Amino acid sequence: EILAEQEATGARMAREVPSMLDNSDIGEAQVKALFSELEKQADFVEKLRMVLEKVGHDFPVITAAERLEERYADLAACVAEKLKAMRE
Repeated sequence: EILAEQEATGARMAREVPSMLDNSDIGEAQVKALFSELEKQADFVEKLRMVLEKVGHDFPVITAAERLEERYADLAACVAEKLKAMRE
């Protein structure tokens, strides 16, 4: 199922992104690319959630999609903060 795959990816990203951002060797271009990819994932999951709602999936499935959407948004916000700090 697409949602299960996305949840696994989201869990992996939640583990990997903080360590990426803590790496002193990460450059601004890499942070920008990471932000862009997280934004794409968030957009994809938002569209997936809307489709799931439209076809009438059960509440737990919709809730899982919403949590995943929030996870990607939170990760993108962390990356945006790192990018902001790098530019100061």
